[in-house]
Amino acid sequence: MNQNIILNHQEIEFKIKRIAYQIYETFIDDEEIILAGIHGNGSIFAQKLSAVLKSISPLKIVLCDVIIDKKNPTSSITTSLDKSAYENKGLVLVDDVLNSGTTLIYGVKHFLDVPLNKFKTAVLVDRNHKKYPVKADFKGISLSTSILEHVQVVFNENNDCAYLQ
Repeated sequence: MNQNIILNHQEIEFKIKRIAYQIYETFIDDEEIILAGIHGNGSIFAQKLSAVLKSISPLKIVLCDVIIDKKNPTSSITTSLDKSAYENKGLVLVDDVLNSGTTLIYGVKHFLDVPLNKFKTAVLVDRNHKKYPVKADFKGISLSTSILEHVQVVFNENNDCAYLQ
């Protein structure tokens, strides 16, 4: 299996820092924001964003784990926080890779049941192969790839990478 690294550890760290600054600029007037990571790599990415945001801003960052069945996204979606915890707050839905947009659009739909002050999305890699009208407000890199190619992000301590196969 042929793998091409598209982002190395240092580049991912840079992208995370840049996205964190963009989030801070967007939510500068808020006291608290929710980073809702799609379970798995989305949650890890949200944790990394949270660490940078805490170092560069006075924002209170609350992490939320969003559990979506990626094979059956219309099934029940659950979160680690009660809906009242993010009601009338700013929220960023976070995932590692935006492929077809299916996971992100159903994640967005879940949070639209609750009134929010501001709602944004963040991804590390945007593949530009969307089936749904969803976009990433904050993205690390945009790639135009073939549908047959696969992008994978691997988060390992001090050895993160994103590769195309």
